Amino acid sequence: MSVRWGLLSTARINRLVLAGARATGNAEVVAVASRDAGRAEAYAREHGIGRAHGSYEALLADPEVDAVYVPLPNALHVEWTLRALAAGKHVLCEKPFSRRAREIEEAFDVAEQEGLVLSEGFMFRHHPQTRTIARLVSEGAIGPLRVLRAQFSFGLAGVHGPDDARFDPELDGGSLMDVGCYCVNAIRLLGGEPERVHAEQVVGPSGVDVCFTAALRLPGETLAHFDCGFVLPFRDELEVVGEEGSLFVDDPWHIHMPGIELRRDDETETIPIAPADSYALELENVSDAILGRAELLLGRADAVGQAAAIEALYHAAETRLPVEVPS
Repeated sequence: MSVRWGLLSTARINRLVLAGARATGNAEVVAVASRDAGRAEAYAREHGIGRAHGSYEALLADPEVDAVYVPLPNALHVEWTLRALAAGKHVLCEKPFSRRAREIEEAFDVAEQEGLVLSEGFMFRHHPQTRTIARLVSEGAIGPLRVLRAQFSFGLAGVHGPDDARFDPELDGGSLMDVGCYCVNAIRLLGGEPERVHAEQVVGPSGVDVCFTAALRLPGETLAHFDCGFVLPFRDELEVVGEEGSLFVDDPWHIHMPGIELRRDDETETIPIAPADSYALELENVSDAILGRAELLLGRADAVGQAAAIEALYHAAETRLPVEVPS
């Protein structure tokens, strides 16, 4: 049995979701929507999707769609998630769900009331590489955890142009929302929910942060720091440091070339990780949760914790003061 998915827009990221769906045994993309009927029809023909809808509302009214993937600009995530839930559809909302924890709580309240599955789309969390890092930390492979370092940056204007929606403050753009959220999510996964954050940002001409850096105090004796940006070279790394060693990953987010370095003193052990499609694994997990076959990996607690951390980070950057993160 497969879950029938609809794509709420023809966003660029859909190509990865479509490829992931083809690699699963329980998820099938059956419909796509655009605000332009011609565009939806052309997209459906190009990608072999059975039905095309000329409005988002029409897709939500489609009785042959069980679940909806929401890849819209950030500021539209909560609105269209709520509309999809009201229409009786399960929802996978692309990251970041929101920068406001209250909105996340409200969305999950609706989902629970309606008996629907709702998840935030951090695809890297589903990959065996991420699971292996978390297991090694929990098993004490590097001793007590002390420091987490993460980074994710690229030159957005040079890749997609200055009119990209991620430069638009009205659409909740910004480097923290786009790429920094990965760093925050990994830090939270491995070190726990932040207790206090310090942050600085550089705001670009459009009004969004184009460079963002932060230090976080985590439970116990663990500290973390990350940086992200739209005006920096491409960089993506994750380092997890304990008292007895460290774990280093050169490709922690897209995971095109999986592998983990376990470093102890002068010795480095490479831990191989088999290639896997993060989007396929994500769709499999959410679809299995919908079908009642598995527990949802990323549910309310993770989404609320993520939004609370981002909310506190922006507040700290704007005030240039340390901010306590609500527990």
